[in-house]
Amino acid sequence: MSDGTIVDEKGRNRQSRKQFDSLLKICLIIGVIVVSGFIIYSVFSPEPGYITFGILNENQEAENYQTEASINESISFYLTVENNLAKEFSFSVKIKKGNSNTILSSMGSNGTLEYMINDTLNYSNIWVSNKLNVSFTQLGANQIIIAELWQIGNNEIEKFYDILWLRLNITS
Repeated sequence: MSDGTIVDEKGRNRQSRKQFDSLLKICLIIGVIVVSGFIIYSVFSPEPGYITFGILNENQEAENYQTEASINESISFYLTVENNLAKEFSFSVKIKKGNSNTILSSMGSNGTLEYMINDTLNYSNIWVSNKLNVSFTQLGANQIIIAELWQIGNNEIEKFYDILWLRLNITS
């Protein structure tokens, strides 16, 4: 009697092992398919593009910005836009002036428009403005030069893209 019980247990163990091996093979195949899918997706899906927007000082450097000026003194600077969107980028740059009451937000500002520059930039190109000059006619410890970047769509509708500013102390 005991010999039959041992054979039955060995048979069940073999059958359980076969079922386990089958489940393991199926799980491994599914795992390989899922991982392959992620790899294929990551290879064929493009990385999202981006635009960089910057202010350069009068020496075309991204440091040592002017922070003090006299009334009617020209503050000189340059703006840069770099297109990494993998497509053409049409834009408008609005240069504005403001003071301590000016609202700066992720949707633009309520500063006073000084001038505007429109241009189109091909993929992987950098645009640098001509030298820009702004001056202030009023004293103030918190005068602001504002640069806003707006995207121009196919139907000429503008969409806010980015905002930069320089704060200045204007003295007599």
